[in-house]
Amino acid sequence: MHGRYPDYDVLEQQDSWDEVTRRMILDRVENVPPLRFFGVAEAETLGVFVDLVMAQDSEPRIPVLAYVDEKLFDGALDGYQFFDVPDDRETWRRVARGLDEEAQKLGAERFPLLRVRDQLDVVHRFANSELHGGVWGTLSVARAWSVVMRHVLQSFYSHPWAWNEIGFGGPAYPRGYSRFGSPHLQGAERETWEGKQAYDVDPVGDTESRGLE
Repeated sequence: MHGRYPDYDVLEQQDSWDEVTRRMILDRVENVPPLRFFGVAEAETLGVFVDLVMAQDSEPRIPVLAYVDEKLFDGALDGYQFFDVPDDRETWRRVARGLDEEAQKLGAERFPLLRVRDQLDVVHRFANSELHGGVWGTLSVARAWSVVMRHVLQSFYSHPWAWNEIGFGGPAYPRGYSRFGSPHLQGAERETWEGKQAYDVDPVGDTESRGLE
């Protein structure tokens, strides 16, 4: 409950969803899957990494890694693989090892034990394909970043708490959209049940103007 839609809660719309949809969405909130693919050390390292890249620095946090873990454990991959990285499951394991290796170069035993500013520096260099040697020499760093971020974003934005953050009204079935294509209506094309912005600032321009890139 912060940011552009501080008072919006998509779960208030659940009575408009059909039973199957409602059960599926509520399950993502109420029944977080256990970690079964990643080992304890991998989960610790990757948990810190995922929270950093999604700027989850306080509770409540979306349990992104739990859903990534479930996807990999079930083998529910995306149906394709880049030629210069291994299978997505192995890519994730190498990323975990690579992050720990970077920590060791900086004097810490593992990535979670680094200072936050050093963790952020490693993540920044990962995003810019500036990590070299060790496990990073066994795969394309740019592709590895693409693979893990694809899974992270899929998991993050499939959760209702992320919908609150962006004002997404959730499934429109069976309700449907009544205002779509009707800009002449009051409030333009925003449905009455969609989130209303608390302020209207272009995030791209605001980020650039404040030098936060």
